[in-house]
Amino acid sequence: MKKLWILCIAILTVLIVSACGSSDASNNGEGETVKVKIGVNGSDGAQWPILKEKAAKEGIEIELVEFADYTLPNNALAQGEVDLNAFQHFAFLAQYVNESGEELVPIGSTVFAPMGIYSEKIKDVSEIKEGDKIAIPDDPSNQARALRLLETAGLITLTDDFGLFGDPSKIAGNPLNLEIVPMQAQQTPRVLPDVAASVINNGVAGQAGFSPADDPIFKESADDENVVPYVNLIAAKAEDKDNETYKRIVELYHEADIEQAILEDTNGGSYLVKLSQEEMDKAFEDLK
Repeated sequence: MKKLWILCIAILTVLIVSACGSSDASNNGEGETVKVKIGVNGSDGAQWPILKEKAAKEGIEIELVEFADYTLPNNALAQGEVDLNAFQHFAFLAQYVNESGEELVPIGSTVFAPMGIYSEKIKDVSEIKEGDKIAIPDDPSNQARALRLLETAGLITLTDDFGLFGDPSKIAGNPLNLEIVPMQAQQTPRVLPDVAASVINNGVAGQAGFSPADDPIFKESADDENVVPYVNLIAAKAEDKDNETYKRIVELYHEADIEQAILEDTNGGSYLVKLSQEEMDKAFEDLK
């Protein structure tokens, strides 16, 4: 009986050791799956299913966490509710970091999505009349960007010290006495029946059923040398800037099939931009 008891203990010990060894192999071996949550504002882009499939082949499971507006994804990233986010441009992230004090950084560039002026009533900006209402986004970075676009369209002029975060108080000339109406970005397409025109972010326009390539009556040019602040990005916590898994996701995003999917999905309305980490760091520091 004593020998049988010793034998049982020996067998049990072997089983426990084997189980622990198996667990260690699963956690550290090639079969390990790393789950990464990415916060987005609209997840219907054609690039995402392709990226998820490519990442899955390398043991990276991407979960998209969709947010309804622009105010939440950075808070979620700062609080650890998501690992990365991909919804904003450099100017927007810089403004958030400056105001919140949170340590978020760009780790990859994604697309340049031109902002456009849309209208249900006119076909050209030259048709805008005295006293017309123009809707624009109200968050600081996109509000300034919208006002710059109105200036480029010849509708207003801005002060020399306008900068990247100027507001309507920095309008130096308004020959048509236009009424500029700031509002939440998601509302800008919905007010089109009530305004002469609305400046709408590319992504918001797409969600509202517009073609950002074809429907604007005026839009930003991708050839403008000043568009870097408005290049979209993948952001992470500063402590995760060199995370190898996150860097690999950026590399996969920059591959040719993702680039083609973006072009086809937006009908040429958005363009993949590939910036080095050094270029991103410089652009981000210049904005902060």
